[in-house]
Amino acid sequence: MLELKEKLGPILWQFPPNFKFDPELFESFLEQLPHDTEQAAALARQHEPRLNGHASMKAYGKKPLRHAVEIRHESFVDPAFVRLLKRYNTALVIADTAGKWPYREDLTSDFVYLRLHGAEELYASGYTPQALKRWGDRIDAWYHGQQPADPQLIAPRQKPKTRRSREVFCYFDNDIKVRAPFDARRLLERFHLDKDLATVPGEPVAEGVLP
Repeated sequence: MLELKEKLGPILWQFPPNFKFDPELFESFLEQLPHDTEQAAALARQHEPRLNGHASMKAYGKKPLRHAVEIRHESFVDPAFVRLLKRYNTALVIADTAGKWPYREDLTSDFVYLRLHGAEELYASGYTPQALKRWGDRIDAWYHGQQPADPQLIAPRQKPKTRRSREVFCYFDNDIKVRAPFDARRLLERFHLDKDLATVPGEPVAEGVLP
């Protein structure tokens, strides 16, 4: 992980559907997470002997690390969970799972982490222009430090910390039918972030251009 250097973004922690919310256990987990690259390197040095010579243990300078948590059990729909995430500046993953798992939009950190798994069918269905516009509107609100007009929250009484802006990370994971590149491209176009992309989904890579 440390070898990603300046390209290292937030770290995603995804919990299985059978993992229930236990406040004490979950706080113990959050307490142990490294919050900068030097802490991560120190943890890496505790690796098992079988990894000798195969583990990256260099921090490449002290840089902050950010964490995002994706939950899949209804027991996490608990204001105590939101309080814990805020205490440790950890993002609640806003995950569109075609209604299969809990969907909430509480802002618990200084960034937003969004995963779009599929609008109607998990990991497979694409997003219509109308759906992408809706996501674009929500991203625009989060980026400008605001909430959408209709936020779906676990703890509506726990107001997020006021910020002028929040960095937003958005990932499309609706990839069984290869919809993700096309949907991502359309959303990038909404924010005029597609100008420097080397390729267009479905078209051959131009000669001499690395994808």
